[in-house]
Amino acid sequence: MGHVTKEVAFEPLNIAVLTVSDTRNFDTDSSGDALVEGLTDAGHFLGGRAIVKDDIYQIRAQVSQWIADAEVHAILITGGTGFTARDSTPEAMLPLFDKVVEGYGELFRQISYEEIGTSTIQSRALAGIANRTVIFCMPGSTRACQTAWHKIIREQLDSRHRPCNFVEMVKPHTHTACGSRS
Repeated sequence: MGHVTKEVAFEPLNIAVLTVSDTRNFDTDSSGDALVEGLTDAGHFLGGRAIVKDDIYQIRAQVSQWIADAEVHAILITGGTGFTARDSTPEAMLPLFDKVVEGYGELFRQISYEEIGTSTIQSRALAGIANRTVIFCMPGSTRACQTAWHKIIREQLDSRHRPCNFVEMVKPHTHTACGSRS
């Protein structure tokens, strides 16, 4: 199991939050609020926040803008990962990824199984890397966002987490390479 080491300094990141929803606005976006609270409580900075309709091209346009911004290190996307006709986050994101982080969706569903049982198979949570920006996509429920942040993403965006984290990849001047598993 991973751990935090005190030999490495915490490296704050600029993290953008995107809510994909046909109905939410900034007054009703409790999922986006939960992610902003989680990332700022962890010591990171909010690098941008937006809400877009569940439309492949609106999602891609906003995410592409953040991917092109060297000051945005990570993007958290909530919503659009289900199976309804309007859920299109995976279809929007997959063509933008340089690499897919296969283990994220698998781990999210494993952890979610303990919380919601077999309904977790209806989540198409996914993650990937695009232009040295790590992107995590999760369901739109506040509880799912809290699960993703607190049980997976927070550690992976912490430079002190061992044996591995994504910080050196998104901030290459940082020396946080994967350590030994022993």
